[in-house]
Amino acid sequence: MNKKGNFGKFLLLWSGELISSIGGGLTSFGLGVYIFDQTGSAASMAIITLLGFFPTLLLSVPAGALADRFDRRLLMMIGDGCSALGVLYILLCMMSGGASLVQICIGVSISAIFSALLEPSFKATITDLLSADEYSKASGLVSMAGSARYLFSPVIAGLLLTVSDIRLLLVIDICTFVLTVISAGVVRRGIGARMTEKKEPLLVSIKSGWQVLCKKRGVIILVIISSVITLFMGMFQILAEPLILSFKDAKTLGIAETICACGMLVSSLILGIKGIKKRFVQMLGLSLCASGLFMSGFGLFENIIPICIFGFMFFAALPAANNCLDYLIRTNIPTDAQGRAWGMIGFISQLGYVVAYAVSGTAADALGKLTGRGVGRGSAMVVIIAGLLLAATSTLILLSGSIRKLETDKTEY
Repeated sequence: MNKKGNFGKFLLLWSGELISSIGGGLTSFGLGVYIFDQTGSAASMAIITLLGFFPTLLLSVPAGALADRFDRRLLMMIGDGCSALGVLYILLCMMSGGASLVQICIGVSISAIFSALLEPSFKATITDLLSADEYSKASGLVSMAGSARYLFSPVIAGLLLTVSDIRLLLVIDICTFVLTVISAGVVRRGIGARMTEKKEPLLVSIKSGWQVLCKKRGVIILVIISSVITLFMGMFQILAEPLILSFKDAKTLGIAETICACGMLVSSLILGIKGIKKRFVQMLGLSLCASGLFMSGFGLFENIIPICIFGFMFFAALPAANNCLDYLIRTNIPTDAQGRAWGMIGFISQLGYVVAYAVSGTAADALGKLTGRGVGRGSAMVVIIAGLLLAATSTLILLSGSIRKLETDKTEY
């Protein structure tokens, strides 16, 4: 396929995903506030997040295989369009007098199942549309779209909840699904359906990806450590909201989340200009250590100002860690195995989130009752402990000879 002049089509597709990301962030924020108001439980909030994440993780590998076998733009349209059904179900329940926790769980699960089709098809479509020298420019835009739910959605949702309720957020989200389906349809019509290619069986591909990771001890150690890292970070992600909502309103929560997420935006821009050129292992360990300490600082105070400061610094430390982790793994995996390997890496590393979503809310509720200080301070205690454990985990990276060897003896593919 001739890829010249396709950047405009990419921008149309990207605009749809940007809008969809913001809409999804509105629903996520609104449901979190709604559930906390109804139950006062961090565990209930964690269940909703788990059900919104686990189906997508579980189906990510087969969804990637489907993206190699069928028309990717059509899969995007099906994924986006059918995801709206889950949100619509929750909205109808709300309009009938209020949605129960079970009904919200059903709606979130429906959306998550169909959303699994979206990401691999969207990423693969970028390759279909653009030439190699346009990938870098597109990568920055895609990253921005993915971050929009954290940068823009919280403050927008917080402000809207002061003049309306969650039903307005759900209606807006449903409208964004319509726009993304239309944009994918226009692009599909403009470039035509992609021809199906014969691929190796799914189980063979999965096994091959695992074998690639195991060829170098340092690589598999890093992947396992990354799963531990997502465990602690997932706890922070779940418990930051009940921590703040225990003493502030939804508007303040939205503003605070946006301020914190801006830390990632600022450091990403700095890295985009200067980059990291050496001492990747050392920088990875130090960045994770700093992230852990800032996370612990986030839970120390019941005051929004230090919370925003520590939250901003926590997110500011993450891009350097992600950059180094990506470099150390990418430069030690053969080029022809990158796709299979990254599919397996993504699955293993994000298992930590599943565990975090399953246990963090229950732990926060239990500590809150045990100490008599409520779910807010129970959440804070879990965040502090998780931050200290994250900082301790960073020492494993600095002390591992196998990981240091990835930088000194890496093979350029």
